[in-house]
Amino acid sequence: MSLSAWLENGWLLEHVSSPQEISHLLDLVGRDLADCRSAGLSRDWRFNIAYNAALQCAKTALAASGYRAAKGSHHYRAIRSLEFTIGADRKTLWSLDAFRKKRNVSEYNHAGSITDKELDEMIALAGRLRREVERWLRAKHPELMANPG
Repeated sequence: MSLSAWLENGWLLEHVSSPQEISHLLDLVGRDLADCRSAGLSRDWRFNIAYNAALQCAKTALAASGYRAAKGSHHYRAIRSLEFTIGADRKTLWSLDAFRKKRNVSEYNHAGSITDKELDEMIALAGRLRREVERWLRAKHPELMANPG
């Protein structure tokens, strides 16, 4: 599979990005990485915020690659696209997908379902993804970086 095959299947839409869009998406990641560390919030909510930071990382890489996820299963597609954009390994993809499912449970079905360990792992993963996406952007799409240095 490839992103172009995903486009043909209707899982992605073509998208033209800009340095401003990439900057805004990275600002969202930064905000979420700061907010998910707020001690005054529940573990569930902090987990959801950290998950959103990771999701925004995936959306950033996808936008820089000229795509955005189509509406159906867009979280799943954005996460899986990291394999084709930044070259994320299977362990990272598996972890993010497991956290996506866990987030759905905590968001819609069961309060208090997130453990301290899961929260710490999600925050660490989101932070690592941010660094990897920024490194990838500087290497592959420096024209989209507001400050490529």
